[in-house]
Amino acid sequence: MEGSGFPFGGDPEDLMRSLREFAEQQAESVQEAQREQFATLTLNTAVELTAAALQQVNATGGADEQAIALRDAMRVLFPEAVALVSAARQGFMREG
Repeated sequence: MEGSGFPFGGDPEDLMRSLREFAEQQAESVQEAQREQFATLTLNTAVELTAAALQQVNATGGADEQAIALRDAMRVLFPEAVALVSAARQGFMREG
């Protein structure tokens, strides 16, 4: 292709196709990494929020009263933590 004006040789359409495929693969890799990062951050958030909320529980009295206070707190916290973990799991399992 000496007189074609294309400086790299070969077929310009093949080069463009290869570049397009490379760009698509890179975009998929970035999306996958973003999903995994979101899922990891969501799991960490669920753990941190649950731990922080339980630290705020002021369980007083005997062992039975303290257990009841912690169970009451977990009744509120557990569904929220499960929702966050579920969102994280979907982020891990989602296909590109």
